[in-house]
Amino acid sequence: MATTSIEGYKLGKILIEGKTKQVYDLPEQPGLCLLLSKDRITAGDGVKAHDLEGKAEISNATNGQVFRLLNEAGIRTAYVKQCGSKAFIARKCQMIPIEWVTRRLATGSFLKRNVGVPEGYRFSPPKQETFFKDDANHDPQWSEEQIVSAKFELNGLVIGQDEVDIMRRTTLLVFEILERAWQTRDCALIDMKVEFGIDADGNIVLADIIDSDSWRLWPSGDKRLMVDKQVYRNLTAVTASDLDTVKRNFIWVSQQLADIIPKKDHLVVVLMGSASDTSHSEKIATSCRSLGLNVELRVTSAHKGPEETLRIVREYESVMQNLIFVAVAGRSNGLGPVVSGSTNYPVINCPPVKSDNMQVDVWSSLNLPSGLGCATVLYPEAAALHAATILGLGNFMVWSKLRVKALNNFVTLKKADKELRGVRNA
Repeated sequence: MATTSIEGYKLGKILIEGKTKQVYDLPEQPGLCLLLSKDRITAGDGVKAHDLEGKAEISNATNGQVFRLLNEAGIRTAYVKQCGSKAFIARKCQMIPIEWVTRRLATGSFLKRNVGVPEGYRFSPPKQETFFKDDANHDPQWSEEQIVSAKFELNGLVIGQDEVDIMRRTTLLVFEILERAWQTRDCALIDMKVEFGIDADGNIVLADIIDSDSWRLWPSGDKRLMVDKQVYRNLTAVTASDLDTVKRNFIWVSQQLADIIPKKDHLVVVLMGSASDTSHSEKIATSCRSLGLNVELRVTSAHKGPEETLRIVREYESVMQNLIFVAVAGRSNGLGPVVSGSTNYPVINCPPVKSDNMQVDVWSSLNLPSGLGCATVLYPEAAALHAATILGLGNFMVWSKLRVKALNNFVTLKKADKELRGVRNA
């Protein structure tokens, strides 16, 4: 009997059916679709294929964990939410028939296509390749020029050089985010593939599925310990025991992802010398929160109440390890230097200077006594960015949000340039 609904979502017609998934329309949810995984594993464009009980649930769990991580980082994706154990909800988009592959180490098909390159050759930056999705011709490798020349038109958007540039940058960032995530599990992400779609608004979004079929993972960087689909690809004869091994590997991957997003065990404390600095400090706090940083505002004056200032500093030192102080004090800034001289945690000066007295007021933040290492920035956003850069050294999600911010700036400039470029005849 055909399934008619999942978790209360009424299923419409099948939009696409692949080797390992079905994509259903959701007639009562305009703009959304449902992707249902199958208990099926394949390799070699489907030449090798086996039923694998439980794979659908494992794949769906892994995919959900990956996309929730990427959504948290700020990557624009089609993924909405998990729907039951074997399916998830996604925004409808028209898929670009290109597979983007990113490689940190040379292995697999790359070695066959690039004779003479030793296995394990490290790409810095990662190597990127593109393949046209065509099972009949075994997904031939395409150049960027071929992609641009194909002029794919999807949801009203023609894929040109600008769109290719955006996908290239996004692909690289997705790889680097997941690479850093897996490093926290002492596991090397060797390579991976992703796909993009164009949503109803003409935006490029990361789409399809990312699971253990999508990457190579080597625990401790050791190929002999691989836990991805390559184990299945390498089998010449497939036994029930072999399939059990593949399944155990996939379960291990999903379990490792279950709580991989780091805890927010950090704090940015904005110390302001006066309540009159609240507006400036709130701007710092807003920028911090946009980068996923916990922040707290305090009022204390190193000139008028030095003992209280140091008490507040000690209060936070006693309970936090990932701690940054931002000093907001105008006129003579004693707050930042005093705190810097009294703690080993980073201190960032961000004085609320005004244009009519900037050169005078900022001097006390810049001309520090020897032995003090506090930095000085002038704008609230810069204080937050500097704090995030420090905290991102030990927290891949904070690092990821910084990188996504840079990607969004790139995309915004690309779109603005595309809209305005062109010779305007006299």
